Order: sequence, then C-alpha cells, then structure tokens
Amino acid sequence: MRELDDLKLSPFTGWTRAHWAALADRVLLAARRHASASHAHISFPGAPGGYGPDVDALEGFARTFLAAGFRVAGENGHDPLNLMEWYAKGLAAGTDPGSPERWVRLDEHDQAKVEAASLALVLHLTRPWLWDRLAPRVQERVVEYLAPAIGAHYPPINWIWFQIVVEQFLASVGGPFAREDIEAGLALTDGFARENGWYADGAERAYDHYVGWALHLYPLIWTEMAAGDPAADVRRPVYLRRLERYLRDAVHLVGADGSPLVQGRSLTYRFAAAAQFWLGARAGVVTPSPGVLRRAASGIARHFADHGAPDDEGLLTLGWHHPWRPIAQSYSGPGSPYWAAKGFLGLSLPADHPVWTAVEEPLPVESHDYHLVVRSPGWLVSGTRADGIVRVTNHGTDHSHPGAALTDSPLYARLGYSTATSPVLAGEHAGHPLDQSAVILTANGEPSHRTGFETLTVDRLPSGTLVGASRWQAHWIEPDRANPDHGYGRAGQVRLGPWIHTISVVRGPWEVRLIQVSAAGSEQGVLRVGGWPLPGAGTALAATATVSGDTAHSRVVGGEGLNTSGIMSAEDASPLAARIRIPWCATTGPARPHSWYDAAVFLGGPEPGKSPAVCWDDSVAVVTWPDGEVDRLDPSR
Repeated sequence: MRELDDLKLSPFTGWTRAHWAALADRVLLAARRHASASHAHISFPGAPGGYGPDVDALEGFARTFLAAGFRVAGENGHDPLNLMEWYAKGLAAGTDPGSPERWVRLDEHDQAKVEAASLALVLHLTRPWLWDRLAPRVQERVVEYLAPAIGAHYPPINWIWFQIVVEQFLASVGGPFAREDIEAGLALTDGFARENGWYADGAERAYDHYVGWALHLYPLIWTEMAAGDPAADVRRPVYLRRLERYLRDAVHLVGADGSPLVQGRSLTYRFAAAAQFWLGARAGVVTPSPGVLRRAASGIARHFADHGAPDDEGLLTLGWHHPWRPIAQSYSGPGSPYWAAKGFLGLSLPADHPVWTAVEEPLPVESHDYHLVVRSPGWLVSGTRADGIVRVTNHGTDHSHPGAALTDSPLYARLGYSTATSPVLAGEHAGHPLDQSAVILTANGEPSHRTGFETLTVDRLPSGTLVGASRWQAHWIEPDRANPDHGYGRAGQVRLGPWIHTISVVRGPWEVRLIQVSAAGSEQGVLRVGGWPLPGAGTALAATATVSGDTAHSRVVGGEGLNTSGIMSAEDASPLAARIRIPWCATTGPARPHSWYDAAVFLGGPEPGKSPAVCWDDSVAVVTWPDGEVDRLDPSR
C-alpha cells in the first residue's frame, strides 16, 4: 500500500483512512476462506488452542465480527462487502441449538463469555443494518444465547466488563438482564482505578496493554450503550477524564518505528494496542490532539503490516511480527490473534471526523527526549529522539502482590522493557531470569526471582534524572506446572534467600543500577546483573559486555566488585530474532552483605560511548553522566 501513502496528510506514516479500510477488508476477506458453510465457525489454520477447536472457531467469528462492525458503522451502513448479511448468517447458525455449527454457550465454557461481549458490542454499533433486520426468531435466539451472562460468575478483572456490556445490550433490546449485575460490576471496576487515569487489571499489580484496549475501552462504550441512564451519564465524564490523563502517558510508550511496548501478556493481539488512541478520538479528548492520536494508532498498525502481520495470505498468526507460538499463552488458539480487530475501532468514525482529517503530528519520542514518571505501574520512562526508542524501568509491576513468592513472569517482573527489545520468552532463561535482572545465583547457577517486591519510590530528581527503587527477598521456586500458563508467575515450593535492594537512576539511554544484598537467608551467592537482550554480535572484556545489532546496542558496565562479565546466547527465545544475546556482569564470588554495587546499563541506537561514572562520597553515590550532569543519591534514604 506504499504507493497510496499520503505524506501531506500523514507525514510520519503515510497512512490514511483508506489504508486502514484496505487492511480491515483484507483481513475480513481472508477470514471468509476459513469459514464453515453457515459462517458461524471461522477456523483458522494451526494447532488448536488450549480450550479446543470449538472455542477457537467461536473466537474466529466473534473477533473478526468486531472488524466488520467497525467497518460498517463508520460508513453509516454502506456495506460493499456485504459484511452484515454474511455475519447475520453466522449469527443465525451459531445461536441455533440444533445447528451443527452452534456455538459453545456461556454456561458451557467461560471463554464464550469473552466472545459474547464482542457480539453484543457489534450488534449495538450496527443495530440499524444488522439487528433490526434479523428475523424475529433469530433475534430471540441471540437473546437466549447471551442470557446466561445474567447472574453468572465472572473473574474480578477486565472480564467484569464483558458481563456489563452483554447485559446492557440485552436491556436495550427488551431482553432479560439484572440491574444488580450491572451495578455490582460498576462498583467493582471503580476499584480498578489508579492514579493519573491508569487502571489495574484487578487487585494485583497488573499493568499492561489491557489498560487501554479493555479497561478504558469498555467503560466509555458502555456509556454510549446506556446513554440517558443517570448511572451512565454521571460516570461518563469521570471515565473521559481518566482516559485523557492516561493517554498523555500512553503516547509516550510508542516507539518512533510504531512498536508498542513489548510488555505484558496477550501481545499476539498486536495492533489492538491502537484501540486506546481511537477511543480517545471517539470520546472527544482534547489532549493528545487528533493528529497525535492518529499518528500513534497508524504507526502501530503500519509497524506490524511492514513486518509481515497479517501474512501474505491476509492471516494473523500466533506471533508478533511473524508466527512465533511462545509469545501467546497456553489457552491461545488460531482465532485468538483476531482481537487485533479492536485496533480497527477508528474505522467506526466517519471519514470527516477530525481524527481522519487532521494532519499527523509527531509522537513525543520524535520531537524531544523525555524522562517521565508513571506512578501507578511504577515505571520510569525514557524516550530518546536520536534512536526513537522508548525504555521503561520497572519498579511497580509484577502481576502480583507485595510479599508474594512466585516465579518471575518475563512479561511483568523484569527490571526493564522497551519498544526495541523483547524479554526472553522461551527457553531456559524465560523461567530463570537473566535479561533485565539483578539476581543471586545458587552454587549450581540457579538465579533468584523478584516477584512480590516492595516499591520504595518512583520519582524525578531536580536535574530531571529519574530514580526508582524496590526491594525483595530473593527466592527460588520449584513451580507447580499442573496449572495452565496465563502469562504471569507460578506458585510452587519456595526457598528464601537474602533481601535485594535495587535503585535505578535513569537518564537518556543509560540506567545506573545500584544494588545491595542483605546477609539474611540461607543462600549467599554470586550477584549477577543482566542487561537488554538484542540480536547481534557480542563482546565481553573485563567488567564490560556489549551486544551490537543492526540498529541498536546493549551494554552492561560493572562497577567496583562487579568485575566479571559475559554474553549469554539464547536460541528461539524472542519473537524479534532467531538468536539473541544478553550482556551481563557479576561478582566473582558471593556478594558482600550490605555493600552497594553499581552497574551501568545501556540501550540505544548510537554507539554507547562514554558510560556514566559512579563514585561514593561516604554513603552518597555520585553519578556523573555522559552529558556532564551530576546527581547525588543517598541510598539509605
């Protein structure tokens, strides 16, 4: 589609509404080739997911139905691909208990509760062109299919919104619903709200892309569905203020190349991450501007389109750029990636909407360097214009609670995430932390875990430098693998070790990591500090290890006591490359209790050059940065 690029309207991506429409049409037409005779089942190629082929086929229908609904709603019913009639046939068969293509019911499998929300959402958005044209008996069967949501148990996370949306749709068409379900769900989701417009996905420190594509999306869509209801009308301004504040942070988490942050589960939904920016436009936020919102959304979609997603056949596979099964969770099947359709939300807005007519404006990382404190997830965000990379140093997110002793999820508990790297997600080092870590090694080389840490601070120094700190009791776990992998830490048999106190001081592409190990616990071992994982060539000399790739460099420089270093290679461990390398530095023997160690950790496009220098003035760390700025920190405070 490059020949259609409009660099006047979209000087950064070239993409217009026509590009988005063409992408949606390509995905929808490719899906038809894998549909059953009555269209109710769309079964994409690939091994079944953990919930079986019937659930996979329902996901294939419901999730592509989202794209179809957004496409037709934004065209005010104009439907040259005959999408509504095509999906209406599937609705009739899927909700017919006597059909060989009937869908898994909500009271038969919990995953149907998720997909039912997509059905309800699209039926609401396209009501004049689909619902109102269904035969009365089909309407009755749709209501009967959705009705088991009433009074049902939903996990107290983003799933609560699936129940609210389904029951609100039932109420709107004169079906059964329970007002108490909606009120209880709203009260529960109020408890998800955190500082500065962020939401946690439940009671845990669970911060990821669900914040945008679920926890902001459904509340505002629900207020549209329930417009005129005092409960919805009074909540809408609250939800809108939260979204606007959140988006001011979210636009800082997109790289100049369009990559979203590679952090958190369900990454295989890919450009669903664009949904939050379209939602801002749909809801009418003032800041960020329409030009920035479209720049972010189109950048994300183009990033994936340019890297092979969808593939040559128009299919979205389990993977990131290309097929790579380990990025998905155990329950994911070949229909799961089609929640990427949430990213087509912008197509629900007409061509004359300001988000489509405004000239694209640069992302923050394209206009200036920045240091941002995002308090709710405990992140220090550093974006650098020279390379377009956004880095997050993590002292607040682990999908758990303080004091919990679980394995570290590579998707949540690493010390750092970025738009240019992926955590190690497969192989030995996925369950044995190496990249972006500070660990104690046992005598046989087993690294400790940090999940359950205590957040001590996330803040900014007067110089603009960021500082964050956390402490945790190092622990080793023999995990219980009987339970499915949902992308976060596992429980098991635990051995406790010493406490580790880590302070991150961040400026530009560098982090200075200060680490102290206590004398408590039965395990006293080597302290190892791991850096950013990258594809490329690696070199290690004394206390410095560097990996240099085509577009970025990763380096770890050990300070006094961290006087050995190395490069660890990992095969098929990342969705970004067949082989990655992780630089590290370490002590040569057991870490000295109560002593402070320091290491400089780099990720950037230009060559690292001079590294930050750390010296100690009694108990104060004095950090001299490559740009000449000097920061003083007392770790005991």
